[in-house]
Amino acid sequence: MSTGRIGQLQALLVEPSQMQAKIIRKCCDEVGLTRVEQVGSMAEALAAVRRARPDVVLSALYLPDGSGTRLVEALRAEPLWESVAFILISSETSPRALDAVRQTGVCSILPKPFTANQLALALNATVDYLTPNYSFDNAFDLEAVRVLLVDDSPNARKFMRRVLENLGIQHIVEAGDGKEGAAVLDETMVDLIVTDYNMPEMDGREFVEYVRNQSWQRTVPILMVTSESNEGRLAAVEEAGVSGICDKPFEPSVVRGLLGRMLGG
Repeated sequence: MSTGRIGQLQALLVEPSQMQAKIIRKCCDEVGLTRVEQVGSMAEALAAVRRARPDVVLSALYLPDGSGTRLVEALRAEPLWESVAFILISSETSPRALDAVRQTGVCSILPKPFTANQLALALNATVDYLTPNYSFDNAFDLEAVRVLLVDDSPNARKFMRRVLENLGIQHIVEAGDGKEGAAVLDETMVDLIVTDYNMPEMDGREFVEYVRNQSWQRTVPILMVTSESNEGRLAAVEEAGVSGICDKPFEPSVVRGLLGRMLGG
């Protein structure tokens, strides 16, 4: 674990349970995250962010006056706070409950309880999200790479755009669903497609099938980024012709490795 990088972070912990907060703070100390302000509600969290913008918010899902989902949505709605990193800490396992958080562009989702190593991995991913890193083990010129980013969530697109830009990718075109993406692809040459799975109009599988069977760019690499857990659906996407599949949250280190393989490094 990189405690030096983690120790530079200013964090805000949002946890209504004093017992849980004490456990989490102890884990933070173990990994070197010592600059932590603690609050117990959504209102207190927003007030704290107004006073001093943190680098990262670590929040429970269920708060006495709202939820972690509403909190991160409030942060994303304010230009001054929209790039604040967010880590959800929750014992919730329902895909439906967690998917809404994933769509907001969170850095990580930690279970309760979690280990110090899991926290360190999440915080290192946060540092990667916050800090540009152009050291890429790949002969491909990422500054020249043209990416089509397809996702129906504007917040998810912002998050993924930042991760890609931090890797050195400068040319990114966005689309809100597969249908829009197909229209962009008809007019614009790209080197890589990054697409969500669950979208209206034309979902990720249908979009991949369009690219592989109807587009004039049918050989372009496609990275599927999804919170989908249904193995049958994922198998159908792989059969349709994706080049790689990455879970949401969109972890920079995983994306770097996938891009290295997909772009011929």
